[in-house]
Amino acid sequence: MTDFVGQIALDGPSGTGKSSVARAVATRLGAAYLDTGAMYRAATVAVLDAGVAPQDGEAVAAVVAGALIEVGTHAHTELVQVDGVDVAVRIRSAEVTRAVSAVSAVPSVRRRLVDQQRALVAAADAVVVEGRDIGTVVLPDATLKVYLTAAPEARAQRRALQLGITDPVEVAELAADLRRRDAYDSNRADSPLRPAEDAVVVDSTHLDREGVVDRVVELALTTVGVGR
Repeated sequence: MTDFVGQIALDGPSGTGKSSVARAVATRLGAAYLDTGAMYRAATVAVLDAGVAPQDGEAVAAVVAGALIEVGTHAHTELVQVDGVDVAVRIRSAEVTRAVSAVSAVPSVRRRLVDQQRALVAAADAVVVEGRDIGTVVLPDATLKVYLTAAPEARAQRRALQLGITDPVEVAELAADLRRRDAYDSNRADSPLRPAEDAVVVDSTHLDREGVVDRVVELALTTVGVGR
């Protein structure tokens, strides 16, 4: 553990290993951890349970406005609830994954959840926050901004390993899905996926998780100046 104080914004597309990297970095630095993607996925669960089409922005906004979405900030304990119900496992389902980009593109949903994210960050002296617009929108003054990326094929292989998929055709479909989501998230009007101008880009295509964690921790220690 270090005496790190500050905010690390870790952005990047789906399948780059942001969640596992961010958790490990938070553990090493003794910091809080916030997965903003889990919040949008939880909102998507609320939308699906309400029987609302994810593309119906007005209806989506109304559902999310009435939902109680709670996400924990402890690196070792995953807390994701919607109206008091644990949805930590469900938010990773294929159904939610297919719908989350449309739900998260609704401006009022983003504003509501960004306000909640900033409140959680404000309660921590040290925090690692991961998502897609942390360095550009949520925490534009973050102490350190990292943009984690990797080739779609590498990301698909990692996602397949997580899901236990071995069929090459299914892996190729995962890669195609990742490319489509990249295009969707990068071209949305509100908070598009892109690196902040002052972000450090880390390509994890040829790095294992520990290699990426080492790199981010090194950046934290050198860029932030821990212990000064």
